[in-house]
Amino acid sequence: MIRKISALSGLAGASALLSGCQFTVMNPHGDIARQQADLIVTSTLLMLLIIVPVIAMTLFFAWRYRASNTAATYTPDWDHSTRLELLIWGAPLLIIIVLGAITWISTHKLDPYRPLDRIDAARTVPEGVKPLVVEVVALDWKWLFVYPEQGIATVNELAAPVDRPIQFKITASSVMNAFYIPELAGMVYAMPGMETKLHAVINKAGVYQGMSANYSGGGFSDMRFKFHGLSEGDFDKWVASNKADGQTLDRAGFLKLEAPSQHEGVRRYASVDADLYGAILNRCVDQSKMCLNQMMAIDARGGQGKGGVTGLMQQTWPSQGGMQQRTVVAALCTPLSPTGKPSILTPARTAIALR
Repeated sequence: MIRKISALSGLAGASALLSGCQFTVMNPHGDIARQQADLIVTSTLLMLLIIVPVIAMTLFFAWRYRASNTAATYTPDWDHSTRLELLIWGAPLLIIIVLGAITWISTHKLDPYRPLDRIDAARTVPEGVKPLVVEVVALDWKWLFVYPEQGIATVNELAAPVDRPIQFKITASSVMNAFYIPELAGMVYAMPGMETKLHAVINKAGVYQGMSANYSGGGFSDMRFKFHGLSEGDFDKWVASNKADGQTLDRAGFLKLEAPSQHEGVRRYASVDADLYGAILNRCVDQSKMCLNQMMAIDARGGQGKGGVTGLMQQTWPSQGGMQQRTVVAALCTPLSPTGKPSILTPARTAIALR
């Protein structure tokens, strides 16, 4: 008796604790996350149409045809019923067809690469409204957010206006991570040397939890950030405060920032190198390394190999440390300009530096 009371007390205590939980995934404040939650509910209800009757009938048959029930009809030679077969196979087949149709539609409708066509269920995206572009970089173990239009960057803090579409461009500096704000949308992987995208919108002002949803090492558990849903006016103030209080983030600063660290707080940068995200994506923030897009351009033209050696030439131009000599593939493209930037005129004339 005492054991039963203890068990019931523990159950009641657990229920009381769970009653205080907020089921964020099922009650989000972003339209994409809301549609995903509705999809989960719809799919679950459709599956329960089969699961509940099957469980109920299993219990009923076990009770109805128990050995002690002599009133039940005993037919050991019965083996087939066309009506029963149609019911057993037809009902699940219909559910699978409906689930398949819903999945097909929602997979395309909720594609993270697909630009938004609505703010919520009652409002479409106004004509002429451009999404807020945010470049996301997963570091060890912190998040860097670059706002190219506003010219600012932050670490472990993200903000966006309410009811304005957001376009996230996501990459990583070293290992794979997963960018996830449960209130906003589903998780999307961040991978080094690759760019993934996510389109979303937040429909209610507030402060929401963001995180990495993919284990990436010792500091993973603290790889969290705050996402602020703000009014247009408050977002402008937030941008202005970052410009007033922040520092400048250039390539040298990023190389220091990307060093593994834990329990990082919020950092703000009033200005950011316009080419930084592209350099991070192409793995060439350190200018002594060839960028991935340059390497791929060489490969697309058949690579260098022995035949490409004769097409190499040396050129000298200014760099951060003074004059520097670099090798360019003259047979495939024009040399780099004195500023050190490729002169991209046509694919055949793209400059490629072999540093």
